Amino acid sequence: MKNRFSVIFLIVLVSITVNAQDSARFFPKEDLMSIGIYYYPEHWNENEWERDIKNISELGFEFIHLAEFAWINMEPQEGVYDFEWLDKVINLAKKYNLKVILGTPTAISPVWMGIKHPEIYAMGSNYLRAEHGTRAQQSLSNPVWRDYSKKIITKLGERYGSNSTVIGWQLDNEPEAKEDYSPSSQKAFKIWLENKYKIIDALNNAWGTAFWNQTYSDFNQIKIHNANHVGWWGTNPHALLDFKRYSADTQADFLDFQADILRPMISKNQYITTNYTATTYGADPRRTKELDFNAFTSYPNKGQANIGENGFRLGDPKEISFALSFFKPENDVSGVMELQPGFVNWGSINPLLQPGALRMWLYHCFGGDLSFACSYRYRQINYSAEQYHSGITKLDGVTLSQGGKDYKQTMHEMKMLRDAYNPKAKMPSELIKRKTALLWNYDNLWSMSRQGQTSQWNTLSFFQKYLEISKSFGAPSDIVYDDDNLNDYNVVIIPAFELVDDAIITKWTNYVKQGGNLVLTLRTGVKDKNGHLFQSAYGEKIYALIDAKIDYFDHLLPHMKGTISGNNQEYGWNNWADLVNANKSENVWATYTNQFYAGKAAVVTNTLGKGTVTYIGVDTDDAQLEKDVLRNVYSNANISTEDYPEGVYVQWRDGFWIAVNYSSKAYQLKLPNNAKILIGTKTVESGGVTVWTE
Repeated sequence: MKNRFSVIFLIVLVSITVNAQDSARFFPKEDLMSIGIYYYPEHWNENEWERDIKNISELGFEFIHLAEFAWINMEPQEGVYDFEWLDKVINLAKKYNLKVILGTPTAISPVWMGIKHPEIYAMGSNYLRAEHGTRAQQSLSNPVWRDYSKKIITKLGERYGSNSTVIGWQLDNEPEAKEDYSPSSQKAFKIWLENKYKIIDALNNAWGTAFWNQTYSDFNQIKIHNANHVGWWGTNPHALLDFKRYSADTQADFLDFQADILRPMISKNQYITTNYTATTYGADPRRTKELDFNAFTSYPNKGQANIGENGFRLGDPKEISFALSFFKPENDVSGVMELQPGFVNWGSINPLLQPGALRMWLYHCFGGDLSFACSYRYRQINYSAEQYHSGITKLDGVTLSQGGKDYKQTMHEMKMLRDAYNPKAKMPSELIKRKTALLWNYDNLWSMSRQGQTSQWNTLSFFQKYLEISKSFGAPSDIVYDDDNLNDYNVVIIPAFELVDDAIITKWTNYVKQGGNLVLTLRTGVKDKNGHLFQSAYGEKIYALIDAKIDYFDHLLPHMKGTISGNNQEYGWNNWADLVNANKSENVWATYTNQFYAGKAAVVTNTLGKGTVTYIGVDTDDAQLEKDVLRNVYSNANISTEDYPEGVYVQWRDGFWIAVNYSSKAYQLKLPNNAKILIGTKTVESGGVTVWTE
């Protein structure tokens, strides 16, 4: 097969033809959500393998996940391969009616490789090479690394590509698009830039190199901008934005490179995926084009307080919530590949989970229409870096942990739900009407992370605020990208979408004119795609949409309180305020009531064509203003809404209603007379679950 690295940057990744298979066919609807577990035979004596796999099967697991960290076991010396141990494990899985997901072992290189070729290691911003001993240390743009990766993946594909026990492949492990300053990456970045800009003058213009004497005359003069050496405050933000884009493209290409190797060798019944983290900051999962779908990992409990007095044992619901809305809409298929099994070893504080918390997470994932859920790991290991990381079983390899008990109960209940599955069930009309899209773009995350303008700004948290409000309304909520179709959604929310061009403004305008309800917020439409502020009035690109003008923005010190009047209520703000001048006074929904600009609008609405535009120019701490404004948007569009409290999620899938409660207070469901409760009760206790049909 042609080595894709030679052409890695000759085309823009988003234009690659999609060769992935029809993903939904891998997961029959009647299976609902299959449940599996990570198993590491290389960590245990061979005489324990059968006992473990037999127990895994008897507990109710349906598949095991293998080998993503086992390169040294597959290739103990260069060119000397040993797969007999893996054959034995896969045969044992078959014996006990378990399927297998195989991982490609590119998360960690074997020690012999780094000794022979130290150039395979990435360099940090200190220009020191990484060393052998942990994961994700390799330079993804290094051709030697790619060549070795191709060889081991080819061997795996040849050996297991037609094995009926193997149902899927996970590429690499938790891809994160690490910043790499190595010579390989420096060279690849120059190629990436040259293919993007063609001529150096175009790059100089995009990067604004006239500022501070940064102008280049040749692409070969360029070095990756290193904020730690140049100084964070003074580093070119446009160059840093391109480095983020390049890093994300490189990560995506490395995954597509692996998929291209595997695809010709594997059965059409085997899928290809990977396991991004639930929220990614460097990697952009939508840039991969050759995978069948993307999966994710989620560790909701890391030592934060979360919601109420029990929150530190129940986890942060926003992590799973974001992932469910982000990953599934892409191919209508996703799964959680790693779900926290209990206490971990790397959180700031690592408390025991409340009994039932993991079960609640599983049902949150089930309600989000995931096709599978898998946990890391079956056995708690008694040595090395993660010896304090819990598993489904405790240190003896047999006794169930609390997480193991939660899994066992959930797997038993899942069989019961399969018996109750109704293939003719249709999504209720009120949910269809509530469908909401939230527009996301990594360029905005990267740009605003570099130039937050206030220490209180957090792009992801700001976005999650709006996502959580829409879910509190009982609205099925999808996170979509610029090129996704908006017409399937009655409401589209666009939080802090800083970088725009005329094409996307036109798309938003057409959506509204055709009857859509658009919600825009502060920090939207103020920069072009290079990250330059427009040479016009601040935010002028959206003036026609909002029928208003924006003077500029303000911040307050952390201890101060700004006030706003609207909807016959007073609200407080502290973080960000756009000063808005509405063209029509009747379009003003809320105004500032203190500071020297008292009387300026904070929220305005506009009717355009058959639809509406609402502009929320302020960021409040408690989100009450934003919630009231959004409820008004839905109400004016004749869309009913619920009012679920923080931490309570009610979802629908395949005829089942699922409620979970991350809060520290019990929640009383309001169920119709025809409701049939299958699991739980009308009272959803803290950390509890209720499932019913109507």
